[in-house]
Amino acid sequence: MTRFTKLFAGIKPVIAMVHLNPMPGTPLYDADAGVEGIYRNALLDLDALQAAGVDAVMFGNENDRPYELEVDIATTSAMAFVIGRLAERIQKPFGVNVLWDPDSTVALAAATGAAFVREIFTGTYASDMGPWTPNAGRAMRRARQLDRRDLVILNNVSAEFAASMDSRPLPDRARSAVFSSIPDAVLVSGAITGESASMVDLESVKAALPHTPVLANTGVKHGTVTEVLKIADGCVVGSSLKVDGHTWNAVDPVRAQEFMDIVRKTRG
Repeated sequence: MTRFTKLFAGIKPVIAMVHLNPMPGTPLYDADAGVEGIYRNALLDLDALQAAGVDAVMFGNENDRPYELEVDIATTSAMAFVIGRLAERIQKPFGVNVLWDPDSTVALAAATGAAFVREIFTGTYASDMGPWTPNAGRAMRRARQLDRRDLVILNNVSAEFAASMDSRPLPDRARSAVFSSIPDAVLVSGAITGESASMVDLESVKAALPHTPVLANTGVKHGTVTEVLKIADGCVVGSSLKVDGHTWNAVDPVRAQEFMDIVRKTRG
């Protein structure tokens, strides 16, 4: 049994995003609401997602635009504070993602007790944030140094907001990433947050990695989740569960419930 299958008990999990409001020091931070406002909004989203029956939740700083490749320590500290305050309300396995910094993501997981992390761990990209070359070796060693050898690693191999500078086809890059960085699962994304991953990309990566979990990472919608789960081993969903399907809105309890009703029907 792998760490992924042990965590998710053999199901194709729906991992739902709790998009935290902008962190202190970032351009969009709401100083009037403060960190308390970040906590209150996150609590509402968390409660709505858990009530809808998602399989796991993931906390991310999606709105810390423009993104950084080496995140300020204030961001990681504030995220740890908020997640720590939410801890007694978290009923599902949870993960973390500090965009776009693998080291900070692993450190946050160690600080909060997260079961899994999502990040871009491998590859070289031309991105909105400039040249981007994550260091999987350093991040995985960080997990070991922090005694988190149990940490489930979700490696996004098709980065949003970026184009790979590697000329190899995506399935070859995915196979190589599994060999070299030993993740527990591979994620396939669309071009930006909220945009669907190509079904062709999902199919080709899954065909190349029949024994590794492959998840759709972006843009899974009510009308596509059944098709996605026929191919993928799970999905990450955020925007589709928000009011009006808009990334920066609060979670809509009705949309979240309707989405999970479709998932349960798909699972039979």
